[in-house]
Amino acid sequence: MATSPYQFDLDKNPANYQPLTPLSFLERAALVYPEHLAIIHGPLRRTYRDFYARSKKLASALAKRGIGKGDTVAVMLANTPAMLECHYGVPMTGAVLNTLNTRLDAAIIAFSLDHGEAKVLITDREFAKTIKPALAQCKAKPIIIDYNDPEFSGDGELLGEMEYEDFIATGSEDYERASPDDEWDAIALNYTSGTTGNPKGVVYHHRGAYLLAQGNVITCNMTKHPVYLWTLPMFHCNGWCFPWSISVLAGTHVCLRQVRAKAIFDAIADYKVTHLCGAPIVMSTLLNAPAAEKRPLPHVVEFFTAAAPPPEAVLAGMKDAGFNVTHIYGLTETYGPSVVNDWKDEWNALPANEQAAKKARQGVRYLALEALDVKNPETMESVPADGETLGEVMMRGNVVMKGYLKNRKASDEAFAGGWFHSGDLGVKYPDGYIQLKDRSKDIIISGGENISSIEVEDALFKHPAVQAAAVVAKPDDKWGETPCAFIELKPEKSATADELLAWCRQHLAAYKCPRHIVFTELPKTSTGKIQKFRLREMAKDA
Repeated sequence: MATSPYQFDLDKNPANYQPLTPLSFLERAALVYPEHLAIIHGPLRRTYRDFYARSKKLASALAKRGIGKGDTVAVMLANTPAMLECHYGVPMTGAVLNTLNTRLDAAIIAFSLDHGEAKVLITDREFAKTIKPALAQCKAKPIIIDYNDPEFSGDGELLGEMEYEDFIATGSEDYERASPDDEWDAIALNYTSGTTGNPKGVVYHHRGAYLLAQGNVITCNMTKHPVYLWTLPMFHCNGWCFPWSISVLAGTHVCLRQVRAKAIFDAIADYKVTHLCGAPIVMSTLLNAPAAEKRPLPHVVEFFTAAAPPPEAVLAGMKDAGFNVTHIYGLTETYGPSVVNDWKDEWNALPANEQAAKKARQGVRYLALEALDVKNPETMESVPADGETLGEVMMRGNVVMKGYLKNRKASDEAFAGGWFHSGDLGVKYPDGYIQLKDRSKDIIISGGENISSIEVEDALFKHPAVQAAAVVAKPDDKWGETPCAFIELKPEKSATADELLAWCRQHLAAYKCPRHIVFTELPKTSTGKIQKFRLREMAKDA
């Protein structure tokens, strides 16, 4: 075989190769647009010059305390300017940012601090009631820095040795950030929701964060200087990497401590918000808001939603309200969203119900994801693209996690066969778009027939009185298990179980209809996902 001439004298060197890192985005934005508005938080206005300088001061202050490569800095923060600064300042030192879920209990927080070996904890005083007992339980003894946000007016104890502003004042804005030796170096640690047992620590690298952050910009069709409203928790998959994405185009972050309809409408109207993200519960919050809390939108606002497939009725309602909804899909293990329902112009000619059905599909891979497929997990063969054959959704590429921290067994299982196993069941259509049908553990098998809980939920959502619905398996002596539906009704709306059962019979095959309907507030995870494991326990007694 002939030797290729490209094998010689074409070596990597600092001039032609630099490890990819999203830290370069803020550096460039501050250089090119130093006076552009970067952050809005209540009355606070902060430019890119200030954003970059403060992030460097945070990094410098951490470095003076001995924080460096491979150390973990945990943060328990709301969607605030400090959280944005941590996304840059912490990895500038070579350390790893662990954004803690602010809605979890003390025991899980203590586990996370110990498992991640936190050296520093930056914590908002709002969460002192959780952090104080967590610190008493955990073995880790991190340096505690308190964040005292002027926008928080409630009670909250200061637990640390220093307040955040005083801490970063000890740093220098002349600090030179550490570049990763390897773009595979860890940049962030995110713990899964942990519906059963302890959560798993998902590790991100600089390369993946860089690529996913740019992938968001492309996927969301962002133009220069977008205005992004923080309704998505920044602790969740590092805010789907949007803290890094917005710097790519020198956009403006509008921080929001709490997701409330009036605050969202006010922010959109006052600051001309162009983009926001959130779970379906955010859409319900907007659609069901009292008229007095709503304000006219200044333009069509791009809304990106993930989690469970949005019900067709909700998608149609959002369109009527002035939001263009794009359905995206991903997991903590894929840096947040890595699949998008890429909309095609010809679909605009379809009737509204058919458009909504198209929008409910998860879609195709992000440009940053190398491969997406639906496979038989036993044989690892692709399922037919017929829109009917169930398989497991799998991914591979640079925006798949490094693995689970200190959990080789779980990592090996997740990567079996050279693909990341999502645990989600879905189908693939002839056009290559995928659609989720269920989590593998949520499929209902009744009398030998597979029933998709998502399909039943979607039928229930179409009822005008239903605000939220979740369907799980209820053990049954005759059928093995049958569908049991848990329902939240819209404010000032009513419906009986018989009415909803009759509705289901109009929209579903008889064997798919719920045998039991329970009216209750649905238990949710900290990120707004419905806790079906709790509903399965409730269903046993329904």
